[in-house]
Amino acid sequence: MKNKILNLEELEVIVKKLMPDHRIVLTNGCFDLLHTGHVRYLNKASNLGDILIIAVNSDQSVKKLKGGSRPLIPLNERMELLAALEAVDYVTDFSTETCSPVIKRLKPDIYVKGGDYSPETLPEWNAVHEYGGDVKFIEMTTERSTSGIIEKIISSHKK
Repeated sequence: MKNKILNLEELEVIVKKLMPDHRIVLTNGCFDLLHTGHVRYLNKASNLGDILIIAVNSDQSVKKLKGGSRPLIPLNERMELLAALEAVDYVTDFSTETCSPVIKRLKPDIYVKGGDYSPETLPEWNAVHEYGGDVKFIEMTTERSTSGIIEKIISSHKK
């Protein structure tokens, strides 16, 4: 089995080799407590191109985005879980506030985010369009969320 977990420098070399003949799709997120909503989203993202790359928020950036008690699952484990999915070709991590630096280096054909974003609210919008990339929004098909799962666990232990 190929190593799907790579640092950005390694991934950049691979993407440059793949680019002329393959449509590269990139998405990013925290992926803390992987659930069916994530899997369905990633399957849809994978269907938009030939190679799906996931950029995963570092533990520090998750803490900043989601609060001090997060992430529940450390970065290396979140990346391993994502790499185990058939739809996923490569996984890397990033620690910046947005995924724009990753986008600028990899220049994917398509950058994918959930339907809870719009062109007006997507911080990476300009980074993608600077080199002529395309942005696609995928509607979430489930009410499942990591925050909702955490709340359910907490409430079930209070009883």
